[in-house]
Amino acid sequence: MSDHLVNDLLGQIDQQMRSVVDAAERDADGLFGPDDLHLYNVVRYHLGWVDERFIPVQSDPGKRIRPVFCMLATAAAGGDPRTALPVSAGIELLHNFTLMHDDIQDRSELRRGRPTIWRRWGEAQAINAGDATFALSQLAVFESAKAGLDSLTIADLAVKFNSMTLKIVEGQVLDLGFEKRSDVRPGEYLQMISGKTAAIVAYASWAGARIAGCDASSANWWKELGRLLGLGFQIRDDHLGIWGDEASTGKQPGDDIRGRKQSIPIILLQQELNDLERAELRDIYARNSVDEADVSRVTAMLDQYEIAGKMQAMTEDYHARGLLILDQIAEPGAARDAMAGLAEQLVDRSR
Repeated sequence: MSDHLVNDLLGQIDQQMRSVVDAAERDADGLFGPDDLHLYNVVRYHLGWVDERFIPVQSDPGKRIRPVFCMLATAAAGGDPRTALPVSAGIELLHNFTLMHDDIQDRSELRRGRPTIWRRWGEAQAINAGDATFALSQLAVFESAKAGLDSLTIADLAVKFNSMTLKIVEGQVLDLGFEKRSDVRPGEYLQMISGKTAAIVAYASWAGARIAGCDASSANWWKELGRLLGLGFQIRDDHLGIWGDEASTGKQPGDDIRGRKQSIPIILLQQELNDLERAELRDIYARNSVDEADVSRVTAMLDQYEIAGKMQAMTEDYHARGLLILDQIAEPGAARDAMAGLAEQLVDRSR
């Protein structure tokens, strides 16, 4: 039952996102000629709806945890999930805006097994597509009026939506700054991902409760639920950035090592190494480029000190705490069961 519910919500979210992009294209009113790079087709490419020639393809939307959580939170808090559809579409579009810019900053050449926008059409056009997708996310949120939400609720959702976006960007600034440091502490890392990753999951859960009519105190508990699950989500993501399978993630194993990212595996490793090993690791991360021998060496260190197991324990702890809150605040039923099921899947997800 929960899988059927989630799949139904995924279809609704995808349809709503397409509607927002199509409406923007209509407003362009034939601006793009046959020889121009079509902005909205570039956006569609990133979202997996078309191929590099802009021919429609059957796409796997993925889990889309963030927007699905918003709709499930609305249902589990006693509301109609359809009223959360515009905000949910906005959340997913915003997430993809961040991915477009992240791919440039991280020099990621692949996403979901396909060339990233910047790799295919250049950095400048990828920035343009990202900017457009951010604007599309805003337009999606304001579609909430058509779902029957009152103007004060929509204003509250929009203000918090932009505050959340700032948290994401603040976290990304810290993340990029960490790449130039070798002394990042676990607490600093958690502060960074509280913005970069957890903020959007927290917003999704809070917004769902707000749309359902929860008061401020209750909605804040939903926000805390999202924050905890978001922290666990990012820690698992950092695991996949080193040990993930390319067939599942679309990226090579060890990609975060090549990018010299100060993610939680490396931060935890720094605390375990002896002085000689720590100097070796810092030397590798100080190089202009990291070759395959370096990747193998760092991976061997991580395995030696069982860092993957420590990360898994952290992920499970955050998700257990989140599920405890879910049991206390959500109404029994299919929506709560689906949220719990998705949270459990995040602990061992492969992409």
